[in-house]
Amino acid sequence: MRIAVTGSIANDHLMTFPGRFADQFVADQLHTVSLSFLVDSLEIRRGGVGANIAFGMGQLGANPILVGAAGEDFEEYRAWLDRHGVDTESVHISELRHTARFVCTTDEAHNQIGSFYTGAMSEARQIELQTVAERVGGLDLVCISADDPEAMTRHTEECRKRGIPFAADFSQQIARMGGEDIRALMEGATYLFSNEYEKELIETKTGWSDKEILAKVGTRVVTLGAKGVRIEREGEEPIVVGVPKEEAKADPTGVGDAFRAGFLSGLAWGVSLERAAQIGCMVATLVIETVGTQEYELKRAHFMERFTTQYGEEAAAEVAAHLK
Repeated sequence: MRIAVTGSIANDHLMTFPGRFADQFVADQLHTVSLSFLVDSLEIRRGGVGANIAFGMGQLGANPILVGAAGEDFEEYRAWLDRHGVDTESVHISELRHTARFVCTTDEAHNQIGSFYTGAMSEARQIELQTVAERVGGLDLVCISADDPEAMTRHTEECRKRGIPFAADFSQQIARMGGEDIRALMEGATYLFSNEYEKELIETKTGWSDKEILAKVGTRVVTLGAKGVRIEREGEEPIVVGVPKEEAKADPTGVGDAFRAGFLSGLAWGVSLERAAQIGCMVATLVIETVGTQEYELKRAHFMERFTTQYGEEAAAEVAAHLK
């Protein structure tokens, strides 16, 4: 199964604040916030939603095709992704802009404040999926994750026009979208990804109820943080999958991307939705134990030992048959 992942490619600047953001806000002055946080550390990491998802899939041996835009400073990053099993031949290189940049500060309660500079990402709208499909011999699924908004729209429309199944994954971009934009990107999706808060925001902005949304998408996948994930399909009982116990809680950045990487890899292998969600939860756990979105190392024996502990021998045997 050939899966393309469209989405942002960025460099992450991750900082930690040794306090709680909530303690710094004055209730009657929220209309005029002016704050500066003295941070304890700075980590510069590779990131971007599309690249994070593709990296995780590459680690699992699912051979993802990364579709996005970057600057001429991308060559070292490209080499990294290539070494980890990602097809980067469909990444557009801008002649004018640097690769996008995400700057994020995390407090001691794991709350985050972040900013994102789009840079070369704005040129992702120039990429045609048909060209990608012709190069790789066809596409079975396109995951349309957070990217240049116009690029997300164009990729969605092209998938519909060409009959390519697609997964709608708005994540960070949902905050700037109106109801009409969300409806246009979501309707007809084979999969719809969101976390619990985004689920409510989607329903509020579109005016569609949970039942109406389930009638418009094939499968709705809602991540629940420490409670795991819930998978819903119209007319069927929800599937709820828990998460393995983490060995440490280092940094939540990229956990959602890691879940998607595992889930999409499961789809590529042809396992059940429940099994795909279990793989996603296991990869997400590895990421929360690591600072940085692509700094975790997926060692087969360690992965399978923890997977077996959480999900049992039968589930592990099915996954082990695919995991390289």
